[in-house]
Amino acid sequence: MNPTLDSLPVACTEATPVPGHEPSLLPAGRDFTLAWHDEFDGTALDRAKWDYRLSMMQRRHPAWTDKAVRLDGNGNAVFELQLENGIPVSSQLQTGCNFMDEPVSETLCNGSDHLQWPIGKLHEPLFEHAFGYWECRCRLQQKPGWWSAFWIQSPTIGASLDPARTGVEIDVMECFKPGVCHIHNLFQGGYGKDNVRITAGGDLDLDKTVFHRFGVLWEDTGYTFYVDGREHGRIEGHVSRVPEFVLISTEVKGYRHADHQPTKEAYEAVGDTFLVDYVRVFDQK
Repeated sequence: MNPTLDSLPVACTEATPVPGHEPSLLPAGRDFTLAWHDEFDGTALDRAKWDYRLSMMQRRHPAWTDKAVRLDGNGNAVFELQLENGIPVSSQLQTGCNFMDEPVSETLCNGSDHLQWPIGKLHEPLFEHAFGYWECRCRLQQKPGWWSAFWIQSPTIGASLDPARTGVEIDVMECFKPGVCHIHNLFQGGYGKDNVRITAGGDLDLDKTVFHRFGVLWEDTGYTFYVDGREHGRIEGHVSRVPEFVLISTEVKGYRHADHQPTKEAYEAVGDTFLVDYVRVFDQK
Protein backbone atom coordinates (compact mmCIF):
# COMPACT_ATOMS: atom_id res chain seq x y z
CA MET A 1 0.00 0.00 0.00
CA ASN A 2 1.46 3.35 -1.04
CA PRO A 3 1.36 6.31 1.36
CA THR A 4 -1.19 9.09 0.87
CA LEU A 5 -0.93 12.87 1.10
CA ASP A 6 -2.16 12.87 4.67
CA SER A 7 1.04 11.12 5.74
CA LEU A 8 3.25 13.94 4.43
CA PRO A 9 4.13 17.16 6.29
CA VAL A 10 2.56 20.41 5.07
CA ALA A 11 5.42 22.62 3.87
CA CYS A 12 3.89 25.24 1.56
CA THR A 13 1.67 28.30 1.75
CA GLU A 14 -0.89 29.53 -0.75
CA ALA A 15 -0.06 32.44 -3.05
CA THR A 16 -1.84 34.00 -6.03
CA PRO A 17 0.85 35.09 -8.50
CA VAL A 18 -1.59 35.33 -11.43
CA PRO A 19 -4.85 37.14 -10.51
CA GLY A 20 -7.98 35.37 -11.64
CA HIS A 21 -6.28 31.97 -11.75
CA GLU A 22 -5.75 29.10 -9.32
CA PRO A 23 -3.23 29.85 -6.54
CA SER A 24 0.19 28.29 -6.26
CA LEU A 25 1.47 26.40 -3.24
CA LEU A 26 4.95 27.78 -2.57
CA PRO A 27 7.53 26.53 -0.04
CA ALA A 28 6.90 28.34 3.24
CA GLY A 29 9.22 30.97 4.70
CA ARG A 30 10.64 32.09 1.36
CA ASP A 31 10.09 34.99 -1.00
CA PHE A 32 9.38 34.23 -4.65
CA THR A 33 8.77 36.23 -7.83
CA LEU A 34 7.18 34.81 -10.96
CA ALA A 35 9.77 34.32 -13.72
CA TRP A 36 7.73 32.53 -16.40
CA HIS A 37 4.32 30.91 -16.70
CA ASP A 38 1.58 29.65 -18.96
CA GLU A 39 -2.03 29.51 -17.76
CA PHE A 40 -3.24 27.96 -21.05
CA ASP A 41 -5.89 30.61 -21.53
CA GLY A 42 -7.70 30.91 -24.85
CA THR A 43 -8.11 28.25 -27.48
CA ALA A 44 -4.69 28.12 -29.18
CA LEU A 45 -1.40 26.88 -27.76
CA ASP A 46 1.14 29.70 -27.38
CA ARG A 47 3.86 28.62 -29.80
CA ALA A 48 6.11 31.42 -28.53
CA LYS A 49 6.28 29.40 -25.28
CA TRP A 50 6.02 25.78 -26.41
CA ASP A 51 7.37 23.50 -29.07
CA TYR A 52 6.57 19.84 -29.69
CA ARG A 53 9.07 17.14 -28.82
CA LEU A 54 8.98 14.66 -31.68
CA SER A 55 12.40 12.95 -31.51
CA MET A 56 14.43 11.20 -28.84
CA MET A 57 18.12 10.30 -29.01
CA GLN A 58 18.37 11.19 -32.72
CA ARG A 59 15.32 9.21 -33.82
CA ARG A 60 11.87 10.38 -34.76
CA HIS A 61 9.59 8.77 -32.15
CA PRO A 62 6.72 6.86 -33.80
CA ALA A 63 4.26 7.54 -30.96
CA TRP A 64 4.77 11.31 -30.60
CA THR A 65 2.65 13.73 -32.60
CA ASP A 66 2.06 17.47 -32.80
CA LYS A 67 -1.70 17.00 -33.06
CA ALA A 68 -2.74 15.52 -29.70
CA VAL A 69 -2.80 18.57 -27.42
CA ARG A 70 -5.33 21.41 -27.49
CA LEU A 71 -6.63 24.19 -25.25
CA ASP A 72 -10.21 23.72 -24.06
CA GLY A 73 -11.06 27.42 -23.60
CA ASN A 74 -11.40 26.91 -19.84
CA GLY A 75 -7.73 27.36 -18.97
CA ASN A 76 -6.52 23.80 -19.56
CA ALA A 77 -4.14 22.16 -21.98
CA VAL A 78 -5.77 18.87 -22.92
CA PHE A 79 -3.43 16.01 -23.86
CA GLU A 80 -5.39 13.23 -25.54
CA LEU A 81 -4.40 9.69 -26.45
CA GLN A 82 -5.36 9.45 -30.12
CA LEU A 83 -5.20 7.09 -33.06
CA GLU A 84 -2.99 8.20 -35.95
CA ASN A 85 -2.60 5.88 -38.93
CA GLY A 86 -4.24 3.21 -36.82
CA ILE A 87 -1.84 3.34 -33.86
CA PRO A 88 -2.09 5.16 -30.48
CA VAL A 89 -0.08 8.39 -30.28
CA SER A 90 0.21 11.35 -27.88
CA SER A 91 2.01 14.69 -27.55
CA GLN A 92 4.95 16.11 -25.63
CA LEU A 93 5.55 19.82 -25.12
CA GLN A 94 8.90 21.45 -24.35
CA THR A 95 10.35 24.94 -24.01
CA GLY A 96 13.82 23.93 -25.19
CA CYS A 97 15.61 21.03 -26.84
CA ASN A 98 18.21 18.46 -25.84
CA PHE A 99 21.22 18.54 -28.17
CA MET A 100 21.16 14.76 -28.64
CA ASP A 101 17.47 14.44 -29.60
CA GLU A 102 17.43 15.87 -33.12
CA PRO A 103 18.08 13.26 -35.86
CA VAL A 104 21.43 13.57 -37.61
CA SER A 105 21.41 14.61 -41.25
CA GLU A 106 24.38 13.94 -43.51
CA THR A 107 26.96 16.71 -43.43
CA LEU A 108 30.56 17.18 -44.48
CA CYS A 109 33.03 18.69 -42.01
CA ASN A 110 34.93 21.40 -43.88
CA GLY A 111 34.36 19.63 -47.16
CA SER A 112 35.69 16.28 -45.97
CA ASP A 113 34.16 13.21 -47.57
CA HIS A 114 34.29 11.06 -44.42
CA LEU A 115 33.88 13.24 -41.31
CA GLN A 116 30.31 13.43 -39.98
CA TRP A 117 29.25 15.80 -37.18
CA PRO A 118 27.43 13.38 -34.83
CA ILE A 119 24.58 15.62 -33.64
CA GLY A 120 21.59 17.13 -35.41
CA LYS A 121 20.72 20.76 -35.89
CA LEU A 122 20.57 22.84 -32.71
CA HIS A 123 17.55 25.00 -31.91
CA GLU A 124 17.18 28.24 -29.98
CA PRO A 125 15.30 27.62 -26.70
CA LEU A 126 11.98 29.32 -26.05
CA PHE A 127 12.57 29.31 -22.28
CA GLU A 128 15.39 28.11 -20.07
CA HIS A 129 16.05 28.92 -16.42
CA ALA A 130 18.21 27.87 -13.50
CA PHE A 131 17.22 27.40 -9.85
CA GLY A 132 13.97 28.52 -8.23
CA TYR A 133 10.62 26.80 -7.80
CA TRP A 134 9.01 24.94 -10.71
CA GLU A 135 5.33 24.04 -10.40
CA CYS A 136 2.60 22.36 -12.46
CA ARG A 137 -1.09 21.92 -11.65
CA CYS A 138 -2.63 19.00 -13.51
CA ARG A 139 -5.20 16.22 -13.48
CA LEU A 140 -3.66 12.83 -14.16
CA GLN A 141 -4.70 10.47 -16.93
CA GLN A 142 -7.64 8.23 -16.05
CA LYS A 143 -6.77 4.97 -17.84
CA PRO A 144 -3.72 2.71 -18.09
CA GLY A 145 -1.98 2.34 -21.42
CA TRP A 146 -0.07 5.62 -21.37
CA TRP A 147 1.75 7.84 -18.87
CA SER A 148 2.26 11.51 -18.06
CA ALA A 149 5.13 13.58 -16.67
CA PHE A 150 6.27 17.08 -15.71
CA TRP A 151 10.04 17.38 -15.80
CA ILE A 152 13.07 19.57 -16.40
CA GLN A 153 16.04 18.80 -18.63
CA SER A 154 19.37 20.36 -19.53
CA PRO A 155 19.96 20.95 -23.24
CA THR A 156 23.51 19.57 -22.81
CA ILE A 157 23.03 16.73 -20.32
CA GLY A 158 25.73 14.11 -20.82
CA ALA A 159 28.21 16.45 -22.51
CA SER A 160 30.39 16.11 -19.39
CA LEU A 161 30.45 14.17 -16.13
CA ASP A 162 29.92 17.35 -14.09
CA PRO A 163 26.24 18.19 -13.46
CA ALA A 164 27.19 21.76 -12.53
CA ARG A 165 28.58 22.31 -16.04
CA THR A 166 26.16 20.38 -18.23
CA GLY A 167 23.06 19.87 -16.12
CA VAL A 168 20.72 17.07 -15.14
CA GLU A 169 17.23 15.70 -15.69
CA ILE A 170 14.79 16.47 -12.85
CA ASP A 171 11.60 14.39 -12.82
CA VAL A 172 9.11 16.42 -10.80
CA MET A 173 6.08 14.21 -11.58
CA GLU A 174 5.74 10.92 -13.38
CA CYS A 175 2.49 8.95 -13.42
CA PHE A 176 2.86 5.48 -14.93
CA LYS A 177 -0.33 4.18 -13.31
CA PRO A 178 -3.51 6.28 -12.98
CA GLY A 179 -3.72 7.74 -9.48
CA VAL A 180 -0.11 6.97 -8.51
CA CYS A 181 2.65 9.60 -8.39
CA HIS A 182 5.93 7.79 -9.05
CA ILE A 183 9.16 8.41 -7.14
CA HIS A 184 11.13 11.50 -8.19
CA ASN A 185 14.21 10.85 -10.32
CA LEU A 186 17.33 12.83 -11.04
CA PHE A 187 19.64 11.74 -13.88
CA GLN A 188 23.11 13.02 -14.64
CA GLY A 189 25.83 12.05 -17.09
CA GLY A 190 23.48 11.50 -20.00
CA TYR A 191 21.74 8.24 -20.84
CA GLY A 192 24.59 5.90 -21.72
CA LYS A 193 27.44 4.29 -19.81
CA ASP A 194 27.93 7.37 -17.60
CA ASN A 195 24.28 7.59 -16.54
CA VAL A 196 23.71 8.11 -12.82
CA ARG A 197 20.22 7.88 -11.29
CA ILE A 198 19.28 9.30 -7.87
CA THR A 199 15.77 8.95 -6.42
CA ALA A 200 13.66 10.66 -3.76
CA GLY A 201 10.31 10.00 -2.13
CA GLY A 202 8.24 6.95 -3.04
CA ASP A 203 5.12 6.03 -4.96
CA LEU A 204 2.18 8.07 -3.65
CA ASP A 205 -1.53 7.33 -4.04
CA LEU A 206 -3.59 10.28 -5.28
CA ASP A 207 -7.18 10.94 -6.30
CA LYS A 208 -6.95 10.75 -10.09
CA THR A 209 -10.24 12.64 -10.60
CA VAL A 210 -9.03 16.00 -9.21
CA PHE A 211 -6.19 18.42 -9.96
CA HIS A 212 -2.90 18.22 -8.04
CA ARG A 213 0.13 20.50 -7.76
CA PHE A 214 3.63 19.13 -8.28
CA GLY A 215 6.72 21.22 -7.63
CA VAL A 216 10.46 21.19 -7.07
CA LEU A 217 12.63 23.73 -5.27
CA TRP A 218 16.02 23.78 -7.01
CA GLU A 219 18.66 25.37 -4.77
CA ASP A 220 22.43 25.58 -4.37
CA THR A 221 22.38 22.54 -2.09
CA GLY A 222 19.98 20.25 -3.93
CA TYR A 223 16.32 19.64 -4.76
CA THR A 224 13.17 19.38 -2.63
CA PHE A 225 10.02 17.88 -4.16
CA TYR A 226 6.43 18.76 -3.23
CA VAL A 227 3.01 17.29 -3.92
CA ASP A 228 -0.01 19.46 -3.11
CA GLY A 229 2.07 21.62 -0.79
CA ARG A 230 3.56 18.69 1.13
CA GLU A 231 7.21 17.70 1.05
CA HIS A 232 7.72 14.41 -0.76
CA GLY A 233 11.47 13.90 -0.88
CA ARG A 234 14.87 15.53 -1.16
CA ILE A 235 18.05 15.03 -3.13
CA GLU A 236 21.23 16.56 -1.76
CA GLY A 237 23.99 17.64 -4.15
CA HIS A 238 24.20 16.82 -7.86
CA VAL A 239 23.30 20.46 -8.48
CA SER A 240 22.95 21.75 -12.01
CA ARG A 241 24.12 25.33 -12.43
CA VAL A 242 23.02 25.77 -16.03
CA PRO A 243 19.68 26.93 -17.46
CA GLU A 244 17.28 24.08 -18.21
CA PHE A 245 13.92 23.77 -19.95
CA VAL A 246 10.41 22.55 -19.13
CA LEU A 247 8.73 19.44 -20.50
CA ILE A 248 5.15 18.24 -20.17
CA SER A 249 5.01 14.81 -21.68
CA THR A 250 2.73 11.90 -22.35
CA GLU A 251 3.79 8.60 -23.87
CA VAL A 252 2.09 5.47 -25.11
CA LYS A 253 3.08 2.28 -23.30
CA GLY A 254 4.82 -0.39 -25.34
CA TYR A 255 7.03 1.59 -27.67
CA ARG A 256 10.05 1.20 -25.42
CA HIS A 257 9.68 -2.58 -25.33
CA ALA A 258 11.79 -4.78 -27.60
CA ASP A 259 9.07 -5.06 -30.25
CA HIS A 260 8.28 -1.30 -30.17
CA GLN A 261 4.56 -2.00 -30.29
CA PRO A 262 1.77 -0.32 -28.27
CA THR A 263 0.18 -2.44 -25.57
CA LYS A 264 -3.40 -3.71 -25.62
CA GLU A 265 -4.14 -1.24 -22.79
CA ALA A 266 -2.92 1.62 -25.02
CA TYR A 267 -5.54 0.86 -27.66
CA GLU A 268 -8.19 0.57 -24.93
CA ALA A 269 -7.24 4.00 -23.53
CA VAL A 270 -7.67 5.93 -26.80
CA GLY A 271 -9.70 9.06 -26.04
CA ASP A 272 -8.41 9.37 -22.47
CA THR A 273 -7.05 12.78 -21.39
CA PHE A 274 -4.37 14.34 -19.19
CA LEU A 275 -5.13 17.98 -18.24
CA VAL A 276 -2.68 20.76 -17.34
CA ASP A 277 -4.03 23.92 -15.72
CA TYR A 278 -0.75 25.85 -15.48
CA VAL A 279 3.01 25.69 -15.42
CA ARG A 280 4.91 28.32 -13.39
CA VAL A 281 8.56 29.00 -12.67
CA PHE A 282 9.56 31.25 -9.77
CA ASP A 283 12.79 32.91 -8.76
CA GLN A 284 13.67 32.81 -5.07
CA LYS A 285 14.76 36.20 -3.76
